[in-house]
Amino acid sequence: MENMSKKEYQKYVEKKAEKSHLWKDVTFAFVIGGLICVLGQAISAFFKSRGLSVQDASTATSVTLVFLSALATGLNVYNSLARYAGAGTLVPITGFANAVVSPAIDFKAEGFVTGMAAKMFVIAGPVIVFGTAASVVYGIVLMMMRGF
Repeated sequence: MENMSKKEYQKYVEKKAEKSHLWKDVTFAFVIGGLICVLGQAISAFFKSRGLSVQDASTATSVTLVFLSALATGLNVYNSLARYAGAGTLVPITGFANAVVSPAIDFKAEGFVTGMAAKMFVIAGPVIVFGTAASVVYGIVLMMMRGF
């Protein structure tokens, strides 16, 4: 390999590289992500059928999806599903719960405070910070547009 030209090396790499399964990956992401959304709609419909208002049913649905996602992550079901679904498992609320729980599980051996608690927001922390900052900026712009 040391005596290969750049073109020869590029051909060698192309032979060894795994071929992209774009359509298969996109299909799995679409189907699995869609099924997660359908599950959310079914949970919401269940809460509405039990007499909750739309707002209360939405809140209960969010809490339920976060719980189910955290439970599935703890049981290693969510990560197994993500191997096939890829981006389809990044549906905002379930993907966010997974992003919080996964590092907590990975670092639990380092202790409760210095491991689990400290690493829990390694991935989700920046999302929380920038989400909060964006909402503050949006609120200020909205107030200015309305004239305080």
